[in-house]
Amino acid sequence: MSEQEQKQEQPIENVTENAAPNTEDLTETEAQTEQNATDPLEEAIARVQELEEQLADAAKKEQDALLRARAEVDNMRRRAEQDVEKAHKFALEKFAKDILNTIDNLERALATPANKEDESVKGLFDGVELTLKELLATVARFGIEPVGLVGDTFNPELHQAISMQPAEGFETNQITAVLQKGYLLNNRVIRPAMVMVAA
Repeated sequence: MSEQEQKQEQPIENVTENAAPNTEDLTETEAQTEQNATDPLEEAIARVQELEEQLADAAKKEQDALLRARAEVDNMRRRAEQDVEKAHKFALEKFAKDILNTIDNLERALATPANKEDESVKGLFDGVELTLKELLATVARFGIEPVGLVGDTFNPELHQAISMQPAEGFETNQITAVLQKGYLLNNRVIRPAMVMVAA
């Protein structure tokens, strides 16, 4: 055989070798095909798990938002109830402050030095005293009560000290004299008592 014929035969052998399927290549291809077939399934499972996690997170956020909304509604309702209660309790505050001047004037009238045994004055004093008692009973029914009595301990929340001086028979911080009574409306100070305190 000549060299040229040998060269021509060689490529034919190479072609036949390349054309014959290799069993190892087939098994790898089948494995890749199987792998490709399972990959979408695994991807789908992973996607389902991801969506389930997102759904659980969304449900948790929704539950949290619902609880916050309920708490906010409860707080608003409680605040509204407190506002209504305060409005009922302290609706009379302005009126009470105005009526205190009348009470003060009646007390001053009774404290005026006069001969109370005189028949012409006695009737007047009795009438003023009864009027004052009735007025105090009426305001007491609406939650107005006086504070600041001689001998009480000084309380800066209830009393306003005009002066402090030593006084016999009184302990330190005890009220020695009341210049003007103080009043509470449902335990809220509407006017502090003006007092003198023992030093």
